[in-house]
Amino acid sequence: MRVRQEITTTTGRVRGREAAPGVRAYLGIPYADPPFGPLRFRPPRPRRPWSGVRDCLRLGPVAPQSARLAGLPLWTSSDEDILTLNVWAPASGGPWPVLTWFHGGAYTFGSSAQPGFDGARLAAAGAVVVTVNYRLGFEGFGHLPGVPDNRGLLDQLAALDWVAANIAEFGGDPTRMTAAGQSAGAGSVLALATARRPAPFHRAVLHSPPQGFRSRAEAATATDRIAAAANVVPADLRTAPPEALVRAADLVTRDCVAGRWPGRWRHDPVLYGPVVDGELLRADPLLSVAEGAAARTPLLVTHTTEEYWLFHAVGGLNPVRTERALARFADDLGLPAALPAGYRRLLPDATVEELWLTIFGDLRYREYAARLVENQAAAGGAAWLAVFDRRRDARGQRVRAWHHADVPFLFGTLDAPGTDFLVGAVGAAEHRLARHVGGSVLRFAAHGDPGWARVTGGADPVEVWGGDAGASQAPDPARRALWEGVPLGPAPPDLTGPARSPDG
Repeated sequence: MRVRQEITTTTGRVRGREAAPGVRAYLGIPYADPPFGPLRFRPPRPRRPWSGVRDCLRLGPVAPQSARLAGLPLWTSSDEDILTLNVWAPASGGPWPVLTWFHGGAYTFGSSAQPGFDGARLAAAGAVVVTVNYRLGFEGFGHLPGVPDNRGLLDQLAALDWVAANIAEFGGDPTRMTAAGQSAGAGSVLALATARRPAPFHRAVLHSPPQGFRSRAEAATATDRIAAAANVVPADLRTAPPEALVRAADLVTRDCVAGRWPGRWRHDPVLYGPVVDGELLRADPLLSVAEGAAARTPLLVTHTTEEYWLFHAVGGLNPVRTERALARFADDLGLPAALPAGYRRLLPDATVEELWLTIFGDLRYREYAARLVENQAAAGGAAWLAVFDRRRDARGQRVRAWHHADVPFLFGTLDAPGTDFLVGAVGAAEHRLARHVGGSVLRFAAHGDPGWARVTGGADPVEVWGGDAGASQAPDPARRALWEGVPLGPAPPDLTGPARSPDG
């Protein structure tokens, strides 16, 4: 088939443009009504159809946030039509597998408009690529009595419903739909893969899914802190303007990074996450996967080897630099007192700061990913694991295999604004690695197999995305053993009591 410049969807006709040779793009397509006014804090309402042809030539506005990211437009209070998606499609052939991408950003910031998420290169390689905007921060994930939790997830479900109903018109195959995301986007896809309401996708790609789901009590405590920062009672947050909620969340986050809140918030300034509400999510997805909730959804899970170094580099964490502070860090996060000592035995030359970042990254990403694929395999489902471990750039300079560094290699956007900070200098080896990473994900989307052995237990070799494409390595049993018996589910609320200085 040949994709037309104008396409009729269930919500109206859209007009796209050529994005690259052989690829058409349809940008900023609304999939739901603006979630403000009487629809604020409510489930998304399907977009009311429009008349005539809608020019879909520009990316849609970002959701309420204060982030200033490279190449990303700022949010303004006049931006209300934020529930939009973008489609990149091969101009001919098909039907093609469909990859729907949900961006990360701590459930607080980010957008499908980030230059690194341009889908043209992936589409040219043989897929219909969709990227999605959804509600963030308090609008999407804040807990309020009387309104549904997880509104950002409900937005994502609405977007997937739109894709399932319309993607054939763009040359996509609605029987081969893959949902993918990184960080908060990966956590969202994992939540949807285990949700009570079936989500319309057949496979899931999870780049650095975080251990960051919230109990209702924990989400309510975050609401209390945000209300205090906004100088209102929690019930009044329903009528507070979005910009006031963004400012209040920024204040609470700064207090966390400065170490002014006790417990885990001294170390983890992420305020929001999907809420285990008993309605959409009946349990932490890690448990739900173990019970077989995603057994029919093949999972491709990845993480990087130095996840938390990025957050430290951008000043997003309260540093830990003494043995006393490291012990308190373990205690605040409910980790065994013996855990730091175990890491010290394994990494005798590491500084305290390096031990802290390694433990934090293993808690939130590495160990969570390992348990996730093991639980999936034990429940009879298919799972694959890959690790991004590129440590040298094209100039031979040391670079970190840190959080988000793998995403430009997936999309092939190594020249996008801001990418040089993430990945350093780029040369022929980087482009080869990008073709391998993107090709693996597209192979999984098309055929349900990325090209290496699936996980069957706890000692399977994993794919390594690094200097040598297609390399593999065995897991580190001594490092994994340190986490035996350590729970990774939602933490209890812990914002009571006086704050202490980071070093006690």
